[in-house]
Amino acid sequence: MPRGPLALPPAGAHWYVVRQVGFPDPETFFPAFERLSGWADAAVAEVGVAPERLVLAGFSQGAVMSYSLGLAAGRPRPAAILAMSGFVPRVEGFDLDLAGRAGLPVPVSHGSLDPLIGVAFGRDARERLTDAGLEVAYREDPVGHTISPGALAQAKTVLDKAFAS
Repeated sequence: MPRGPLALPPAGAHWYVVRQVGFPDPETFFPAFERLSGWADAAVAEVGVAPERLVLAGFSQGAVMSYSLGLAAGRPRPAAILAMSGFVPRVEGFDLDLAGRAGLPVPVSHGSLDPLIGVAFGRDARERLTDAGLEVAYREDPVGHTISPGALAQAKTVLDKAFAS
């Protein structure tokens, strides 16, 4: 499982520098995106799984990178994106292919009490992706910056449906 390549305060692994929530720092985002793209491509090749069977999932910055990898122009369409307490990134020079992802299952969950990545980012993702024709299942729970049990149940339901055929 990949980890963010940066060790930044207060602690933990980060994928990019946060100067403003919602807008990853381009100088750190692009190298991390390339690294993650390479890892994903190698992983599916190694196990012999088609890229369209790959499920991208993440929490916080991991959700941002899952959105990035799954929605980026020029990247293969995944089976689903599970996004928990994140946002669809806006980075100058980084293009999304939302039109090419119509019907893609995307369970989005967010805590309404999240002090780090405000719930407005989850609502914005729901709106942008729904408007583009993606199959969004949105869940909002009265929790902070965490994954609720209901969010996990929602993700399981979406995955069961996506892989039922």
